[in-house]
Amino acid sequence: MILLIVGLAALVLAVDQIAKAAVVAGLVEDERVAVIPGVLELVFVRNPGAAFSFAGGMTWIFSILACVVVATIAVLARRIHSVRWAVMLGLLLGGTLGNLTDRLLREPGFGSGHVIDFISTPWMMPAIYNVADMCIVSAMILFAWFSLLGLKLDGTREKANRTAPRG
Repeated sequence: MILLIVGLAALVLAVDQIAKAAVVAGLVEDERVAVIPGVLELVFVRNPGAAFSFAGGMTWIFSILACVVVATIAVLARRIHSVRWAVMLGLLLGGTLGNLTDRLLREPGFGSGHVIDFISTPWMMPAIYNVADMCIVSAMILFAWFSLLGLKLDGTREKANRTAPRG
């Protein structure tokens, strides 16, 4: 399962960074390009914070948190024996590494670089996001779903505690 996690993470990271490079090379900052008017727009912004540019002056904290997430996934990866959980962790790892790469390597400097966001879906939410963000959100949805289903890291399900009421 480690190969699945790492392979999917590498794919997500590559797609994310290639898309961001294309955006930086081909779009002007803050310009809106309607792909499907009212549904999907491209808008190049440099995000110094988290979602909705929250905590813009604290980018270095998000860099540290991303490193903690990567380290945690590295430790957990050996315990995964489920394709479902491996996919979830691969998406999370790839997305985290995508945004961490921006924070480490982009302006204004190491650990405080701005994340490149460019996808806007105005019908759904006012946020502008990127491929890495989509993978992180998808991973969190899968995490919640698997947890609600009682799916363990080895792929088995937790047995429901069904004790008859005593009366």
